[in-house]
Amino acid sequence: MAAPLARRTFLKGIAFGRATGVALPPLAAMFNGNGTAYAASTKPVESRFVLWFNGNGIPEKYWIPGETGKGFTMTPCLAPLAPFRDDIHVVTGIDNPAARFPGPGNDHHRSMSALMTGTSFTGRGAGGASIDQAIAARIGGESRFRSLELGVSQESFGESVQRNMSWAAYDRPRPPEMLPHKLFERLFGQKELGWINRRKSVLDAVRADAAQLQKALGQSDKLRLDEHMSSVRDVEKAIASLPPQYYKVDPPEYDGDMKDWPRIAKLQSDLLAHAFATQQTRVASYMLTKCQGLTRFPWLGYTAARHHDYTHRDGKAPGADGPDGQRIMRDICRWHVEEFAYLLGRLRSIPEGEGTLLDHTMLAFVHEHAEANDHKNNGLSVILAGHLPKFATGRHTRTTGTIGDLYLTMADEILGTGLGKFPTAQKTMAEIVA
Repeated sequence: MAAPLARRTFLKGIAFGRATGVALPPLAAMFNGNGTAYAASTKPVESRFVLWFNGNGIPEKYWIPGETGKGFTMTPCLAPLAPFRDDIHVVTGIDNPAARFPGPGNDHHRSMSALMTGTSFTGRGAGGASIDQAIAARIGGESRFRSLELGVSQESFGESVQRNMSWAAYDRPRPPEMLPHKLFERLFGQKELGWINRRKSVLDAVRADAAQLQKALGQSDKLRLDEHMSSVRDVEKAIASLPPQYYKVDPPEYDGDMKDWPRIAKLQSDLLAHAFATQQTRVASYMLTKCQGLTRFPWLGYTAARHHDYTHRDGKAPGADGPDGQRIMRDICRWHVEEFAYLLGRLRSIPEGEGTLLDHTMLAFVHEHAEANDHKNNGLSVILAGHLPKFATGRHTRTTGTIGDLYLTMADEILGTGLGKFPTAQKTMAEIVA
């Protein structure tokens, strides 16, 4: 039997004159015989948390299941999650009371600040720390990155609170990294353009280290290491194949929203899965589209208007209160869910200990509004996902709790962070606890 291997082991080398590191995936040699704890330290397998966001709300008629409990029917918007029925918990009816506190800004400003932090919009940004950062302060300290902030849509419309979902404190945004090659550089320490131009690979620098490690691994771990290296190379090639214009963030005045966001979204999800698998972070936020987003959707065939236009009858689009507008919103929101399902699939595909990475992750998918056309900030719909031991899955629950109740229950009852309090939280949301 192979000797126990430290969970935080890097393959290291020098490439292009710079240090490069490829962290290892979860190998059997890292865990005890039951796969429930790390062999070298006896610590339990770590949990992770993802806060996922899409802007502009939902069409409730195509999103909210008609039935509660375990026998609910997947709606058109939720259909991409059918393979993950037992991994999710759809929660509807959630109130966001801080969005109605008096103060500056429009409904999007106030709802976004309240959604992420439970506090009022300041006139410039959010009024406190977002839930991902509150959780990161509790469980992220021993990781290479206390948290990672990812994004996809590059539009820069509106105030800071519309462009950022993660907040370290009052008026202190943590902007999402929207360029996959920049995120790759952070994770693998490669800051040269040689690998982008396909002349070299970040793996070239660590092949000798990998070959040496292979000699000490069992057969199953050798296969996992090979698969991991191949996966890193596949992501590297995919990023390198992006057109040159994908390596910059467009200026605010540029109408640059016609890029292939699904392609970027999957790369960002691949990189997040690598970051979790290799223990580089335990907490992440993922901003697929912006609050009050103005993105067009050429891959869906919707280019006549922008996302926010489709949520209102304003002369530019059919309007969310009409049947055509509702169907367009249905298709847009189904794409959002498709990308969320892709991340779930990536996490479920990676073995870790006695289960998979998804078994050790808690995810929450939120919007700043419920019904988009009405700017509703009560009756919010949230998708929770993962398989942590105290998380109840495979059902739809209608509730009257607040977003603070939901977040604090996740943080303390399921993730075990000991957070203790969060704005607008008054009770435990027992429905999501197993």
